[in-house]
Amino acid sequence: MLSAPWVEDTLAQADTVLPIPLSPERLAERGYNQSLLLARQLSPDKTDDRLLLRTRHTPSQRSLPRAERLANLVGAFAVDPLRAAEIRGQRIVLVDDVMTSGASLHTAAQVLRQAGAAHISAVVLARTEADTA
Repeated sequence: MLSAPWVEDTLAQADTVLPIPLSPERLAERGYNQSLLLARQLSPDKTDDRLLLRTRHTPSQRSLPRAERLANLVGAFAVDPLRAAEIRGQRIVLVDDVMTSGASLHTAAQVLRQAGAAHISAVVLARTEADTA
C-alpha cells in the first residue's frame, strides 16, 4: 500500500489516521478490524481507533447498489463527542480494506468534515467494481 502513488506523502502529511470502524457485532463476528490492522501497519504513531465511532450495526453492504449503501449508512458513524475538538483543522486519512461504491468512506468523511477536518484523504487496500444502479 505504501508503494501506491501518493500514499507515503499523504500519510506523512496526515495529523491522524483513522480506520473505518466496525460495529461491535461485526467485530465479534470477525474477531478483528481489518482496517485497523492496515492503519497500524501504515502509520502506527498516527493511528487512532477511538476517534471515529460506529454508532450502529448495519446490514452487509455486499449486495446493495450505491444509493442503498448510502441510505444504509445514514447515522452509522460519529466522532467521539468527548474528542470532537481534536478534529478541527486536522488532516485526516481514512483507511479501509476494500472500496466498492465508496459509501462507507463518503459517509465517514461527511462526519469528519462536519466536525471541522481541514482535509480528508482515503487509502484502501483493494478496489472492487461498483454496482452503478
